[in-house]
Amino acid sequence: MVAVYTDSVQCIVRVMVGCLSSAFTIWCMSARIASPRVRALSAALRHARLGAGVGQRELARQLGIQHPTLSYWERGARVPSPEDVAAILATLGITGEERERILDLARHASEPNWLAAGVPGMSPGLAGVLDCERTATKITDWSPLLMPGLLQTSDYARVILANGNLPAQEVEPRVMMRMARRDVITRSRPVAFTGLIGEAALYNPIGGPEVMADQLRHVLKMADSETITVQVVPTDSGWHPGLSGPFILFDFADSPSIVHIEHHRSSAFLYEEKDVEDYQTATENIRGVAMSPAESVGLIAEAITKLEKSL
Repeated sequence: MVAVYTDSVQCIVRVMVGCLSSAFTIWCMSARIASPRVRALSAALRHARLGAGVGQRELARQLGIQHPTLSYWERGARVPSPEDVAAILATLGITGEERERILDLARHASEPNWLAAGVPGMSPGLAGVLDCERTATKITDWSPLLMPGLLQTSDYARVILANGNLPAQEVEPRVMMRMARRDVITRSRPVAFTGLIGEAALYNPIGGPEVMADQLRHVLKMADSETITVQVVPTDSGWHPGLSGPFILFDFADSPSIVHIEHHRSSAFLYEEKDVEDYQTATENIRGVAMSPAESVGLIAEAITKLEKSL
């Protein structure tokens, strides 16, 4: 019976993964939110033009297109076709591996993200987060009251999701999706991940002592990875920017960084350079008051011991 149920849930997850429609793409464009893929392409085109020493208006004239069109492409407000990109590269004299790299970005720039906005319980914001997770080179997650999502165990996540007003039949598929998201930090070429965790999160027994102890043991295991850094921010650190709330900073190889802020019923992406710079500064300030990775591991181990004694 358990196997049948598991197969059914896995089937639901596969459908969710496979049924991502154009809803998220439409939402992104209407909200002027470019996915990391689009941002990577726009940055590559801009850098190629600047590297060739050609002005934007001059390039538009040579291509026989309107200047605003090229501006939209370079800002990620619109997505050029692979044919348009090939014309730009030819005009700029871009050849070889660099040409193929940028063309590959163009071919996949408009591909839909992993999750559909129309799937029950899923939002375009979550779809955007998943796209960021999959394409980032570095993720920094400041989580003052809970374990960072990418470090959560299934039992810990299940308790959170089951108490989040989700219909019972949607909880397990959401848990499995959250577990699938961890692939970005465990795959053969993982993203570099830094989890900045508030000390309070260590002592909030989500799911009870057994679930919480298992969760903390999992964090210690993840902290052994060369690409995962865990630092605890003491409760008595005084004021620091992190007290304003949780956030995630995504860094990319070929496009500007993105900040994601999530609240109870809403989320937002910040792309403007000044906003991102402020959060980058905030991240450094939080790390400045955080314990070292070694000290953090020691504190987490102490928290586990206390939980085990209460079992």
